[in-house]
Amino acid sequence: MAVSTFRNVKIAGVKTSLPEHTIDIDEELEFFGGSPKKLARAKKMMGYGRRYVADENTTVTDLAVDAARKLMAEMKIAVESIELLIFVNQKPDYPEPSDACIAHGELGLRTSCSALHINQGCTGYIQGLWTAHAMISSGVARNCLLLAGDLCARTTDQRNRKVAPVFGDSASATFLQYTEDPRKATFVMGTDGTGWDKIIHPVGGMRIPCDPRTTALVVKDTAGNPWTHGQGMMKGEDVFNFSINIAPALIRQTLTEAGWENDAVDLFAIHQANRQIVENIIDRAGIPQEKSPSDVFLKYANHSTNSVVTVLCDQPKDVPLKNVLFCTFGVGLAWGGAAVDVSGMYQGGFTTYIPPKDKMTRDQQLERWIKQFKGE
Repeated sequence: MAVSTFRNVKIAGVKTSLPEHTIDIDEELEFFGGSPKKLARAKKMMGYGRRYVADENTTVTDLAVDAARKLMAEMKIAVESIELLIFVNQKPDYPEPSDACIAHGELGLRTSCSALHINQGCTGYIQGLWTAHAMISSGVARNCLLLAGDLCARTTDQRNRKVAPVFGDSASATFLQYTEDPRKATFVMGTDGTGWDKIIHPVGGMRIPCDPRTTALVVKDTAGNPWTHGQGMMKGEDVFNFSINIAPALIRQTLTEAGWENDAVDLFAIHQANRQIVENIIDRAGIPQEKSPSDVFLKYANHSTNSVVTVLCDQPKDVPLKNVLFCTFGVGLAWGGAAVDVSGMYQGGFTTYIPPKDKMTRDQQLERWIKQFKGE
């Protein structure tokens, strides 16, 4: 695993934006054959609970920009002071341009502020955090606005019971800046690209573009779960084995490289794949359960790119944190750990994104592009 150490970078503030609509697993008894016992068993084993699902007109950029605007207002960060924007997500508004450029324009950032997009899911936030630390430490920028998020729930057919109860939607904004304080941040990164097909969204890229055949496709597995072109797929057993093997080793190595013992860590923020996986990782890594939440999945579901930020934002605002260890793993297959000092960080918690009343519908947006193409 690749190890990097940086100094003089402060995570100054963080905030997560959630969509309005929620689905509670207790409202879905029909998918458990009407059996309260089957529902209770699934809740106990997997940790199913509430998930936040964006409406059809809300994108990850909407959520991220909402989080950024509110974080900047609450921290009194001047728009013109931001020198670098990094946006991590894997379900962009458009194939092109990048969401980083769209967010840059929505936020009104200065033209000398660079905008970088990173296409990554489960480990995305740590990859973005790693990149931001590298940029600030090297002197490329004195501060960075890091946006991260995903819309796994909105893009999933809710009848697909393999996937639907697992995922929720959200996006976050994190503000990082140079500090004279020589605080240290340690990152441990890794990738096994031979497992690229274990978690995949096969349709919609250049390999298998959306066309009449793929958009009309509906396939059901032996349990009757529907799969369509707009959904991803996952080899569950392989992903489970990968997760519980790589994550404990990642936690142990990150602790070692940072020079930390378990009792020095205030929070172990582990990617909330599902409660069963998180609890297995906690047990195998031998870390304190009271410092390693597994119930965040119950409250919000798996937020993919934004998962570990959800854990961070779920912590009580009146309990200061210092040493936080992040552990992420998933699509790629990739993984990333980070041991960071978050002393003095502004904990913005959660906010709800309320779509503006004048927001264009899909049909209105399509008409806009037709007129632009025709030169009208």
